[in-house]
Amino acid sequence: MTHRLSARELTLGYDDGRAVVEGLDLDIPDGQVTVVVGPNACGKSTTLRALGRLLRPRRGAVLLDGQELARVPTRRIAQTLGLLPQSPAVPEAITVADLVARGRQPHQRWWQQWSGEDERAVAEAMARTDVADLADRPVDALSGGQRQRVWLAMALAQETDLLLLDEPTTFLDIAHQVEVLNLVRRLVTDDESRTVVVVLHDLNQAARYADHLVAMKNGRIAAQGPPDEVVTAELVREVFGLEAVIVPDPVTGSPLVVPGAPVPMRTRKAPVT
Repeated sequence: MTHRLSARELTLGYDDGRAVVEGLDLDIPDGQVTVVVGPNACGKSTTLRALGRLLRPRRGAVLLDGQELARVPTRRIAQTLGLLPQSPAVPEAITVADLVARGRQPHQRWWQQWSGEDERAVAEAMARTDVADLADRPVDALSGGQRQRVWLAMALAQETDLLLLDEPTTFLDIAHQVEVLNLVRRLVTDDESRTVVVVLHDLNQAARYADHLVAMKNGRIAAQGPPDEVVTAELVREVFGLEAVIVPDPVTGSPLVVPGAPVPMRTRKAPVT
């Protein structure tokens, strides 16, 4: 198995001096959907930011095609790796079509600002995320769910081989959550050269859509692998602090977590590393 995107001995933190992620080694399988899960403040979104070069490591490195990400030219990164962060800021008064079109900037040159290929990519991205009818509307006038689909359309218009999505179902109702995750699944199924990394809160959604599941706790990887190997009652107890029964999903056959009672803090074990 090859890994275009990896992390080695990655330690991450913010200005308060506290380390959020420590000594993390991670290989993202090519041509698969990797989903990162874990409790709040476990470091999953912080890790994704580092994979997308939005956060500089304190120690260790992120590697893209074997080269340290910090040494890769910005333009090449933008053409190879797309990132949709949590709650991105909306430029004032911008329309949906104009925002989605910004996803094409890495592919443009000073002598060719817009092309038929750009037009095709934007139209296809808007159609796939069901926002084409909103093209002329200001983004700041949309609902939270509509905005989320517009941001996803911009990420798709970038047409990168590596796509990082931080909680892309935030603000979406259940129907649109399923639509977005089905789309993520199709992005890889239809194009085997594309690799997607998604941070999700919902463990059942993660188990249903992931090829490779990474469970984090306290800035470290507690377990990783195929969902049917990773999602166990023991892992749910140790990582999420919840008693649970694991049964087959009646639709997909993937592991389905039926929650029980929270585990008292004093009886929780340290996660397996």
